[in-house]
Amino acid sequence: MTTVDSGAVRAEGLRFGYPECDVLRGVDLRIGAGELVALIGLNGCGKSTFLKLAAGLLAPSGGRVLLAGDEVSGLTRRAAARRVALLHQSAPAVPGLTVRQLVRQGRYAARGPLGMLRDGDDEVSARALADVGVTAWADRRVDALSGGERQRVRLAMALAQDTRVLFLDEPTTYLDLRHQLEVLQTVVRLREEHGLTVVMVLHDLNHAARFAERIVALRDGRVAADGTPREVVTPRLLAEVLGVQGRVEPDTEGGWPVCYPDHPVEPRKLLRNENHIH
Repeated sequence: MTTVDSGAVRAEGLRFGYPECDVLRGVDLRIGAGELVALIGLNGCGKSTFLKLAAGLLAPSGGRVLLAGDEVSGLTRRAAARRVALLHQSAPAVPGLTVRQLVRQGRYAARGPLGMLRDGDDEVSARALADVGVTAWADRRVDALSGGERQRVRLAMALAQDTRVLFLDEPTTYLDLRHQLEVLQTVVRLREEHGLTVVMVLHDLNHAARFAERIVALRDGRVAADGTPREVVTPRLLAEVLGVQGRVEPDTEGGWPVCYPDHPVEPRKLLRNENHIH
């Protein structure tokens, strides 16, 4: 009998598509408990779809995803939410909702709709507020916060689900550089403090190379590269997965690879290189 890490995510031959196109075309991927993984790739390559499938929000057209050894498609939505929290790319602010009320919504899977609305913070909600440093804002309205502040509050809501697995879909979207760094540094700290398994979709390859310990690149619905930042982030990856010609050099202080994109790769060259990365 095979032993599966608690908190591990495993995709086997995962496929998903719409009538007009296939999004994922047979993804095999194993993410061990406690890993911090960045998913990268061009728009439409299947990154966000993978997270939704692994969180049980979509049903695969082929293959399967397992969370801690159990197939996600066999779990109820609420049961899946007890195992994995997904922070979506963006969500509209609900007028009048306070930070405390929004974070409390993360308790739905554990407490149900009535428990979620009960007055007073439970221990998990209070800890989530403290973990991201927003306890002092608890009674402020969410729609009055800045983009960076709001993203930290949404991260607290995901933490309030109290799961061992955290999915972040482009957590730095629409944030300025300072707030991007604050959010990513917070994610790294929380992962270390709580032993979380974190999978995050990132568009900035330099952020992925600096903050993730493993990078998985998707192209055309398949895994094109998988390894440590030093193994994966190369000029070849830039050209064949991201479609840009560029240079990669080690950071002078931290040693992680830093990308310097120069110009887009011509479409015909991109097509010629299509099957080069395995």
